[in-house]
Amino acid sequence: MKVGERGQVTIPKEIREQFGITAETEVEFRVERHAIVLRKKPRKLNLEKWKGRCRRSFAELGYSSVDKFMEDLRGR
Repeated sequence: MKVGERGQVTIPKEIREQFGITAETEVEFRVERHAIVLRKKPRKLNLEKWKGRCRRSFAELGYSSVDKFMEDLRGR
């Protein structure tokens, strides 16, 4: 495989399918031990949709906040 005039390469179809790389997939390049590594860019988790979902469960366990639960969990 050769690098094109504008620095482009084609990822073989088998590899794209194996790793779920599609036309809009973001990738990143890194240098590791004198080698170029291409990997899918990790997706950011949208935790906003989970906000407030545990409030009732924590209340049932007798906790007024997640912080108090975490303190007890860590043994503080």
